[in-house]
Amino acid sequence: MPKYLLEAHYSTEGAKGVMKEGGSGRRAALAKMAEGVGGKLESLHFAFGGVDAFLVVDLPDNVTAAAVALSISQTGAGSVKTVVLLTPEEMDQAAKKSIEYRAPGR
Repeated sequence: MPKYLLEAHYSTEGAKGVMKEGGSGRRAALAKMAEGVGGKLESLHFAFGGVDAFLVVDLPDNVTAAAVALSISQTGAGSVKTVVLLTPEEMDQAAKKSIEYRAPGR
C-alpha cells in the first residue's frame, strides 16, 4: 500500500482543538479516519516550527490521499501538505528507467 507523509499546519481553531482533546485524542481521530478509507496511521508526531504535526499513513492510492487532504483542509482547522513516499525498491525501479531529457539551455 502506498505510504504518504502529511504535514499538518493548524489554524488558531485547530490549535484550540488540540489543546482541548490532547495529542492522543488527535491520534485516535486520525487513525479512525485512515482506517475508514482502507488505510492505516503508521505514526503521528507533533513538532514546533513551520509544521505542527507529521503523519505517516498507508493509503490505498493517490485519489484517496487527495480526498483525505481535502477533507482535512475543508474543516478550516488547518491545512495539509501531502508527500508521496517511495520505498528503496521503488527507487531502484525508477533508477532503471531510461528517460530522455534535455536541460534548459543545452
